[in-house]
Amino acid sequence: MWQVKPSVIFGRNQFIGNEVDLDYCRQHGIEVFHRKSGGGCVYADQDNLMLSLITREENVKFALNQFMNLVILVLRKLGVEAVGSSHNDIMIGDKKVSGTACYKLDGHCIVHGTLLYDTNMEHMTHAITPPQEKLQKNGVQSVRQRICLLKDYIPYSLEELRSFIRSQLCEGELMLTDADIQGIEELEQKYEIL
Repeated sequence: MWQVKPSVIFGRNQFIGNEVDLDYCRQHGIEVFHRKSGGGCVYADQDNLMLSLITREENVKFALNQFMNLVILVLRKLGVEAVGSSHNDIMIGDKKVSGTACYKLDGHCIVHGTLLYDTNMEHMTHAITPPQEKLQKNGVQSVRQRICLLKDYIPYSLEELRSFIRSQLCEGELMLTDADIQGIEELEQKYEIL
């Protein structure tokens, strides 16, 4: 579970010009990243939770299903009637509260999703600019119309939600060493910052 400063993160199969308003992002200090996994373009900030599952599972569909079921179970324990969609989204009613993506490595899958607790909706709706055909395919006219925020369904603060998720999904803690952090910083250099 992690959080990011205001960022737009687009999937490996997406063309940035079709999905992101780069001028808006530059004007508002929103960083733009191209990730190695597939999936759609997302806006994230400190009021969202990014969730990741690293597994030795090699079957992408199984890993995605495992991740989604874990998140859905946590949401249901909070009293939220969440369900999975055929597009690997987690839905509350007909609105998306989390999208997921997966990156397959030899012998591993890294599944991740953006859980929308609260977010700067102005930044989200202006920074992400999906093609009109994509919106129409989902029966909506805007990004805002298609999503919901978890804060509207639960009486918990973001910190209380973080604690609850941690208590439900984590079996312990692993403290990173200085060498671990250095390795992460070296990996970080391989990612595009636009």
